[in-house]
Amino acid sequence: MIATNIWFWVGFVGFVLAMLSLDLGVFHRKPHEVRPKEAGIWTAIWVALALAFAGGLYAFYGHDAGLTFLTGYVIEESLSIDNIFVIVLIFEYFRVPKICQHRVLFYGILGALVMRGLFIGLGAVLIAKFHWILYIFGAMLVVTGVRMAFKSDGEFDGNENPIVKLVRRVVPMSSDFHGKHFFIVEAGRRLATPLLLVLILVEFTDLIFAVDSIPATFGVTTDPFLVFTSNIFAILGLRSLYFLLAAVVDRFYLLKYALALILTFVGVKMLGEKWFDIDIILSLAIILGVLGIAAGASVVWPKKDRV
Repeated sequence: MIATNIWFWVGFVGFVLAMLSLDLGVFHRKPHEVRPKEAGIWTAIWVALALAFAGGLYAFYGHDAGLTFLTGYVIEESLSIDNIFVIVLIFEYFRVPKICQHRVLFYGILGALVMRGLFIGLGAVLIAKFHWILYIFGAMLVVTGVRMAFKSDGEFDGNENPIVKLVRRVVPMSSDFHGKHFFIVEAGRRLATPLLLVLILVEFTDLIFAVDSIPATFGVTTDPFLVFTSNIFAILGLRSLYFLLAAVVDRFYLLKYALALILTFVGVKMLGEKWFDIDIILSLAIILGVLGIAAGASVVWPKKDRV
């Protein structure tokens, strides 16, 4: 465990809030369509910041801390690719204007930061009091990995989605988008716009993915500071990664099997901690190798319908 005090947490959260304020208040003050070039620059910035943070941990706390953070970050970043695929389906179904997509993802990530912070805090408390919960997390990851490997790629149907039905039932809603606004006043009534519905769906999507991704990071380390920071850095880079990969994410169709294998690997590692110990360097090498092979194979052997 890293010997952290309250100022570690305050400083890190302050850094996150400062970066988000800089993002929305300066670089994205005016709604606009995020082009791949801009997304690529921001993706490089977020990755560079994560690597710099890993370097700081390596310098002050040793290579185990730096590599453990990096392994958790790679797991979270890779699992976010599956999240991106679902967000693409939601945006396409509701035909969200491209100039509004960054705003939805920005506020979606704010909610995700809060939710994941609560989940990680709860998980850390439970693991500290009941160590056997790690075995439940491990079993969950193995089951999720197997299901992901055999799950067929689905489509998003808003008319049948229970969240969409519930929101439309309880929230008065306009039928059209109104720029960047989540609410409007029409004929004296305050109405939500479809942009709010999309935001709620994005938040719910991250909630579902957090149930898998957070236990996966706990499979690498039970240090709450490393789990929290690796999750947050991955979430911060999700927006730029979305705009970079949205148009091509379906081409990397084999990544689904790579993610399934990674979840199963981490789950087995958690279940077998009493009998074997996999070095963190070997774990990181296995995860990066599986991702690299899947991405390369997707390019070399594309889907038949894309040839």
